[in-house]
Amino acid sequence: MAAREKNKESGNNKTMDTTLKVLHIDAATGFYKMERYPLGEFFGPVDMGLSMAKRHNSLNIGTGIFSGSIFPGSNRLFFSGFSPCWGNFYISSMGGAGLVFDNLGINMVSVRGRAPVPSLLYLNRTHGEEIEVEIASVDLAGVWESGRGGVYAVMDHALELFGEKYKTEPRVLAAGPAAASTDIGAVISAPIRDGKTTYVDTWAGRGGFGTKLLREHGIVAIIYGGTYLDEDFRDRKVADEWFTEKYNRKLALHDMEATTKYRFDPDFGTGGTFGVNYAKAGGSVIAFNYRSIYLTEEERLSIHKNLIVDHYLKQFNEETISTKSYKTCGEPCAAVCKKMHGEYKKDYEPYQSMGPLCGIFDQRAAEKLNHHADMLGFDAISVGGVLSWLMECLDAKALSPEELGVKGAPVFDHKNFSVETDSMANADLGVALLDSIVAKKGILNLGEGARKLARNLARQRGRDIIDRFLFISNARNGWMVPNQYWTPGVLSPMPIMGKYYMHYGSDFLPPRELGRKNAARMVQELIMDNAGFCRFHRQWAEEMLPEIIGSVFGVKEGFVERVKSTAGRINSRNAAVFWESERNTDLVISFLKRRRDVENDKSPELLRWIDLFQKDRKEATLEFWFETRKGIDESLREF
Repeated sequence: MAAREKNKESGNNKTMDTTLKVLHIDAATGFYKMERYPLGEFFGPVDMGLSMAKRHNSLNIGTGIFSGSIFPGSNRLFFSGFSPCWGNFYISSMGGAGLVFDNLGINMVSVRGRAPVPSLLYLNRTHGEEIEVEIASVDLAGVWESGRGGVYAVMDHALELFGEKYKTEPRVLAAGPAAASTDIGAVISAPIRDGKTTYVDTWAGRGGFGTKLLREHGIVAIIYGGTYLDEDFRDRKVADEWFTEKYNRKLALHDMEATTKYRFDPDFGTGGTFGVNYAKAGGSVIAFNYRSIYLTEEERLSIHKNLIVDHYLKQFNEETISTKSYKTCGEPCAAVCKKMHGEYKKDYEPYQSMGPLCGIFDQRAAEKLNHHADMLGFDAISVGGVLSWLMECLDAKALSPEELGVKGAPVFDHKNFSVETDSMANADLGVALLDSIVAKKGILNLGEGARKLARNLARQRGRDIIDRFLFISNARNGWMVPNQYWTPGVLSPMPIMGKYYMHYGSDFLPPRELGRKNAARMVQELIMDNAGFCRFHRQWAEEMLPEIIGSVFGVKEGFVERVKSTAGRINSRNAAVFWESERNTDLVISFLKRRRDVENDKSPELLRWIDLFQKDRKEATLEFWFETRKGIDESLREF
């Protein structure tokens, strides 16, 4: 918990003389300096990152004030800055990587400027000594093509160069070829054991911060670690008293119950986001680039049973759940949410967007495609949405294989689908498309994003191509493939999308109310993010964190008010653009009709909106979008 520097007590009133420490690094010159900010001016990696990004257009990497403490989920590492793909301020994070970062004795690294050649940033701190900072040049192409390739080779190379300088296991943040060729390059990291990188990789995927790290700052990797010791909060007796008073149970027990879904849920006989989400999907399953929304409920239930439950999910349960192949992200945690099969980690959204969304329902095929995308360093969800769009364009002959630098077309019809053979054929095509994207073959130049490519193709060939692509638009060229849920909330005009700063439940909410619900969800998520916590612990952390911060630092109200203010400041930059693809509207309409016809929701407001869409599709779409935006803006105000 690098924030705490001094503890003073006066009678019964505890006050904390606390500062947050930021290491500023200019990648262009190698110059660095430390700045300290009193707790209260900033509280964590989000509000501090927002300020740094505004001042320096920097990439900011940091932890919360409880990093290194006894609280489970407190060691998440946060990335913030202006996103190359979203076109505005964005926040991304990865699990566990904050535990090693805390050994630097700081709260944030803020990188500005651009190294003159591709480089690796080395950070190390031994006990109370000054942080060592070094920028070393890297033969980028040579490293990416060596060893395990891509991001994995970068992590290995960083360890080979600097690993022996650390007294404890360091950690590496790395970018891959996708960061050089597209705006959706991600950042990868993984725990290191016995001097080698493990297979339990963690990602700051959304927002394209791998692209920002490499293209804007010239850095392909950051290796960091140290042995600095500080006053982490480790008083379990006090923590248990808080939880006993609030929930009548101790911290460990309550956290165990709160993270049931991510470990093993007996109600579904499976675990993790992959297992539980697919087990309960039923007719809300999304497949074949969202074309499943046009099918009947019976057809979707058939896809769910025959292709997912009886094969895709069955494989997962037999290979991962039954064998209890569970790992953590690198910090001690009861959730053990990393569901493994050998070297492959199974999370719902990557194995959905590069699974059923791409017409893949077999684990071997999904592993092949996901691993290749990971090796290249892509944001898995975004590139999965791009691949499924390109596959549908190939299937519909809207684009030719020659234009995309591949051969053949996908199997994109659920009827008579051969689950293993056809899934592998689609995975092979997906791998070829990924290679074409990185090499910029044919028309596949995604340097400025898939939205711009889709717009250009639509101008040249008609709207049909862009109308097959489901995405959220922001600012001039910003875009995002939504979270993989069939619900209007994932298409909301929020200032940050692609995360869970919105309502993604399956219930129907009138759009104005949906906007308010989105705003409330954003504030709750920011409580977690600005305190540096993993959202998998949100069942207790959202409620307890302000109380804990108030008890330890005496600034509960200040923290809560700053979170609300930060949400308002982020929304003041809201540059959401009205939906540019007809498939967005189709997703909303089909959701509403399914609520009526399948879920038997006969609420007057739902029926009214269905009637509005049937009478005037364009006008109803505009009204739905703007009503949602009204609910957002009236809720997210800085004051």
